[in-house]
Amino acid sequence: MPKTGRPPVIAAGHYPLLTRLAHAQPYSSQAELAQAFHAETGITAHPDTFAKALKLAGIVRVKERAKGSFQPPEPRKSYGYTEAHRRQLPEQRYPSCLTDAEWTLVAELFEVSGGRGVPPRHSRRTLLDACCYVVRTGCSWRMLPREFPHWDNVYKTFRRWSAQGKFEQMHDRLRAQWRERV
Repeated sequence: MPKTGRPPVIAAGHYPLLTRLAHAQPYSSQAELAQAFHAETGITAHPDTFAKALKLAGIVRVKERAKGSFQPPEPRKSYGYTEAHRRQLPEQRYPSCLTDAEWTLVAELFEVSGGRGVPPRHSRRTLLDACCYVVRTGCSWRMLPREFPHWDNVYKTFRRWSAQGKFEQMHDRLRAQWRERV
């Protein structure tokens, strides 16, 4: 014979009564519901036991709305860098990724045309986004997220592009674009 343990204080047969009490007093607290339940049945239960019975009966608490008119707080004035300066567009996985407009501006720096050998496994844009992620977040190379190529590949590409001065050229082009906007 399996051991079932002690029978519950509030059995499944009490669930319709709990539901009726909860519907009669939708904004009452759990303690008020417990008092009403005790008045009807004479059963006193621990608050945790009562909460578990409410949950098993499928009763969800409804919080009472604040009385009076709701006044939203005044928006604070933003000074300095805010999210409005750099919104994350749908093509960006991370805030450090280049937008499509920025990529079209700097793509010719990183795309190698007409090379011989095996075609690259990863797009140059993905490698550049991974490099920008490491520079922006300051994480170690081995902690790159899985969405990017393997860290060793990104690190070697970063070293090669740094030696060629491509990041400085990219920065100059993007800075010129921002100055044209202003």
